[in-house]
Amino acid sequence: MPIILLRNAAMKKTVVLGMSGGVDSSVCAVLLKDMGYNVIGLFMKNWDELDKNGKCRASLEYEDVVSVCKKLDIPHYSINFEKEYKEKVFDEFVSDFKKGLTPNPDVLCNREIKFKVFYEKALELGADFVATGHYCQTDEFGNLLKGRDLGKDQTYFLYAVKSDVLKKVLFPIGSLEKKEVRQIARDYDLKTKDKKDSTGICFIGERNFKNFLGNYLEFRKGDFQDLSGNKVGEHTGAAFYTLGQRKGLGLGGQGEPWFVLGKDIQKNIVYVERGLRHPAMFSDTLEAEELAWISPLDLTFPFKCKAKVRYRQPDQDCIIEKFENGKIYVSFPVPQRSVTPGQAIVFYLGDRCIGGGKITSVGPSYFSQGKEIPISVSL
Repeated sequence: MPIILLRNAAMKKTVVLGMSGGVDSSVCAVLLKDMGYNVIGLFMKNWDELDKNGKCRASLEYEDVVSVCKKLDIPHYSINFEKEYKEKVFDEFVSDFKKGLTPNPDVLCNREIKFKVFYEKALELGADFVATGHYCQTDEFGNLLKGRDLGKDQTYFLYAVKSDVLKKVLFPIGSLEKKEVRQIARDYDLKTKDKKDSTGICFIGERNFKNFLGNYLEFRKGDFQDLSGNKVGEHTGAAFYTLGQRKGLGLGGQGEPWFVLGKDIQKNIVYVERGLRHPAMFSDTLEAEELAWISPLDLTFPFKCKAKVRYRQPDQDCIIEKFENGKIYVSFPVPQRSVTPGQAIVFYLGDRCIGGGKITSVGPSYFSQGKEIPISVSL
C-alpha cells in the first residue's frame, strides 16, 4: 500500500513516529495525539528472521504496532530498510568484530537508519516532524539534552545526530520517567503496556550472541594467557570476547574471578587476569576517531568536559588534550576501567551532549606504568 500523508482542514502539523512495537513508542503515539498532532505510525523492518516457533520476528512486532494504532485511531504503515541496514550497519558491525573491536550497533543504527534514511523518508512524505521513543530531550537550538530519567537516558547513542536534524525531531517521553510511561500505557490499556523492554542487538534483538556471531565469523580456538605468558585455558575465538568480560570464560580454580584484559587477534590470544581491581584493567588515556559534533564547536585545547566510555556510566571528568590527524586524544584524572576499542566516548557539558567518537586505542594501563589504582575509582 502506498504511504500518503494527509493533512486535515486545520492544517495541523504532521508527525511521522517511528514505532517499534514496544511500550515507549506506543506511549509516544498517545502523547503526540493528545498534543494535537496528526500522527502517522511508521514501522521499520530492518531484519528478517524467524523465531524458534517459525514466525517472523518483525511481523510479530508489527502486529503490536497495528494493535496500538487501531486503538488510538491513527494510520500506520511498514517500510523495509533491510538493504540499508545490512549495508550501513550490520556489515560494519561484523567487520569491526573481525578486527578485534567491540562495536556499538545502536550508535550505527541511529546514525545511519533512524536519523538518516528513516528521517529522510519521513520528510519526503511530507512530515513536519519526526518522532522517536528515545529517552532524551532537545531545545529550540537543536541541542541534545539528557532525558529526565537518567537511568534510561539515551543521549549516549545519539551523539552522531546533527543539530539541524534534531530541530525537526520530537522526543515525547524524554521528560518522563519509565514508570510514568508504563502507567500511561496501562491507563490507555495498550497491548504493549506490560511488554518487556527490548535488549540485544539493535533491530535484531536478544539471542545467544556467540551462536549468532558464529553465522558470520569463523571462530578459531586459541589460548587464554595471563600477563606472564602462561596458558590458563582455551577460548573459542578471540573476536568473541570483550575487555572487562567475566562471564562465559570457562575459567575456574581458586582465587578471584578471571577477567579479560586484552586481545591479540593476529595471534588469537585472549589475555586474562584475576580480580576486578587488577591494575591492567584501568587506563587514563585513549584515542578516538570518526568524530561527530552535534553543533559546530570552537574547541580550545586542552578542553575540559565530562564523558562516558560506556552506556549508563556516570559522567567522568576528562580533558580533550588535542585534535590531530583526525583523532582526539583524551585523558582522565581518574583512571577508567575496561575502556574498550570500538565503543563510543561521548562528551557532555552539564546535561548537554555535545558529540563523541569511536574509541580506537587505549593508553598504557596502570599496570604497565607501575601505578596504584585509586580507591575512589568507581567500578
